[in-house]
Amino acid sequence: MNSPLSFSTALPSLRWAVPALALGLSLTACNSSPKSESETATSTTSSETTPADTSASSTATNTPDAIKPAGPAPAWAPNISPQMQTVIEKLEKLQGPTPPEKLPVAEVRKAPSAADAAMAVMADFHVQAPPSKLDTMSKVMAPGLKARIYTPQGATGPLPVVVYYHGGGWVIANLDTYDSSVRALAEKSGAIFVSVAYRQAPENKFPTAHNDAFTAYQWVLKNAASIKGDPKRVAVAGESAGGNLAAAVCMMARDKGAMQPKHQLLVYPIAGYDLNTPSYQKNANAKPLSKPFMAWFFDKYLRTPADGKSPLISLVTAPNVKGLAPATVIGAGIDPLMSEGKAYADKLQAAGVPVKYQLYDNVTHEFFGMGAIIPEAMQAEELAAGELKKALAAQ
Repeated sequence: MNSPLSFSTALPSLRWAVPALALGLSLTACNSSPKSESETATSTTSSETTPADTSASSTATNTPDAIKPAGPAPAWAPNISPQMQTVIEKLEKLQGPTPPEKLPVAEVRKAPSAADAAMAVMADFHVQAPPSKLDTMSKVMAPGLKARIYTPQGATGPLPVVVYYHGGGWVIANLDTYDSSVRALAEKSGAIFVSVAYRQAPENKFPTAHNDAFTAYQWVLKNAASIKGDPKRVAVAGESAGGNLAAAVCMMARDKGAMQPKHQLLVYPIAGYDLNTPSYQKNANAKPLSKPFMAWFFDKYLRTPADGKSPLISLVTAPNVKGLAPATVIGAGIDPLMSEGKAYADKLQAAGVPVKYQLYDNVTHEFFGMGAIIPEAMQAEELAAGELKKALAAQ
């Protein structure tokens, strides 16, 4: 059973010298990667192993503490961690000078992602990652809705299941972009992860992604046994827009009479429609997520501004959050979404929902999943997996 709200802040100066081979994470995501054939199949199984980088010389460094930025900290983040700053510098170089909110959707979808920048930093500093061994298969859940399922190799089941929703403002990114987050959590928690490829805007406006998210959750409850899962031990998780979807699924499950998830993991979730919160003001020019970019996402997903007042979007103003799953909420200090994530954690706690809240001060939106190179990300992944493991333990 989770304890009531507990709050702690990661030390801003913490820098570990941990060999990458001990990190248990491979950053294999790519925003512009083409889909594999297995993703379009109804059910295809494969064992995926990501080899360690063998190109590094015997004298190459392979620890996160060796990662140093090229220039001074940006004005919008004077206390950014050196590893995080290095990723942002690489992202700026890969993306070019034009802000993403000034580009058409098709171009933003093809642009290099923060995950691409992290991989480039790994290559630049010869950070090696161990083989990641998970069985994966693709499932079609409904017309237009599919998922990639990650199962610990050799598992006999029944195992707990986590339904995971990726980020991208309901508009961009895909299963590949957030592959590293899912792999880290699956390996550390020992659970099966079902990563959902929900339909995106502007082709599919609100509430399409939310309905897809709930449909995927229902599919898992009904079909868990067929993927070696335990239908009585199911949680939801997500990052950014995916964190919003995970939280919304808990509300929809309660209101529709479905089984409530055992836990909800919300990593810097979109939890409000107010672009003038303290963190929006402080981090208006942050990267990779800025205030103008977040406004762009809302414009593409919502049918009208009135949709922003829906409790499925504005979690912080939802009239009723009682009876929802215990939550772990993770925030980033250099993120426009920080204030609303903390506000939603407080709202849940006030309604009697057990909550664990953790803020990592000197990192930006999208730091989660970069545990191979960012110490705070490793801490966050360990915390998230640990909370899921406790919540999903067999009774």
